[in-house]
Amino acid sequence: MWISRILRSSLIGLGAKGKNISTSKGLPKKLPIAGVQNVVLIASAKGGVGKSTVAVNLALAYTMLNSAFRIGLMDADVFGPSIPQMMSLEGIEPEVNEKNLIIPLQNYGIKTMSMGSLIKKDSAVVWRGLMVMSAIQQLLRKVAWGPLDTLFVDTPPGTGDVQLSISQNIPVQGAVIVTTSHSLSLADTRRGIEMMLKLKVSPLCLRPATCLHSTPEHRHCAGTPLSHSGH
Repeated sequence: MWISRILRSSLIGLGAKGKNISTSKGLPKKLPIAGVQNVVLIASAKGGVGKSTVAVNLALAYTMLNSAFRIGLMDADVFGPSIPQMMSLEGIEPEVNEKNLIIPLQNYGIKTMSMGSLIKKDSAVVWRGLMVMSAIQQLLRKVAWGPLDTLFVDTPPGTGDVQLSISQNIPVQGAVIVTTSHSLSLADTRRGIEMMLKLKVSPLCLRPATCLHSTPEHRHCAGTPLSHSGH
């Protein structure tokens, strides 16, 4: 499979000659994604709170609000990608352009890419940290995202390597933190917000994912922002 060759060909930022640009403190220098103006993380400290649903709904809402908005959606949940199914893009293999960049899949006017589109369906991803970091770098740097006004990044639940890698490698304008009203979720959310602040990523809002109603055809979720960056 061609994508396997691409994933093996270059480990960006992991020692490949000419690829690792570091600061004096040993951290990688933040470089913007070509053609992408803004990057917003969709995060949650606990799984199962509706984070991916919020990510998809945000991307759709911006596109519906103004068709001129150029919106992208990146699924950074390497071990449990759900965006292809939610965006009705399952089973579609992306192509590459003349620059050997992956062409993102599109539906509803949204450029979308996920590790779930690059591996066989139902295949288990059993990777160590370095391979996960390489996969994230491929999704960031080896996909022809531009031109985009905003790229929403659906991150995996928790406070781990993926969030750290993204925030240290590219400029991030902020994060939408998704939670529920359950006390356990709120406790983990506090830790997630603290991690974002340490990474100098501004929490844009704390969004409780509250499902209003569900039908076989449509699932509607909404929430009220509880806090904004700087508060």
